[in-house]
Amino acid sequence: GSLVVNYPFDDDEQGIAIYSKSPDDAVFQELALSYSKENTKMYQGSPCKDMYPTEYFPHGITNGAQWYNVPGGMQDWNYLNTNCFEVTIELGCVKYPRAEELPKYWEQNRRSLLQFMKQV
Repeated sequence: GSLVVNYPFDDDEQGIAIYSKSPDDAVFQELALSYSKENTKMYQGSPCKDMYPTEYFPHGITNGAQWYNVPGGMQDWNYLNTNCFEVTIELGCVKYPRAEELPKYWEQNRRSLLQFMKQV
């Protein structure tokens, strides 16, 4: 896991980790930022220093393909085939947090979720 908002495209023609701009790139960046700005740790861009010391996401967002290439991913498929604007929100460095940690996750993401919904 990580703490970042990832937006399309997740794949590129070369199959390598390189920025893959969608026709709606500016809109996707705006949606991603609306979420990350309300989560201080996410917005700082280096959420998992202990696990991934070199990983950095400016303002807590990333183009999916620039982070790592995912050919045939659902996010891109939905965008291209149904015009659904989908982002992937990674909520933490630990994929399976303990139950007692869930209230902390809620507090870290509550304002982000509300701000994200306002974008509709």
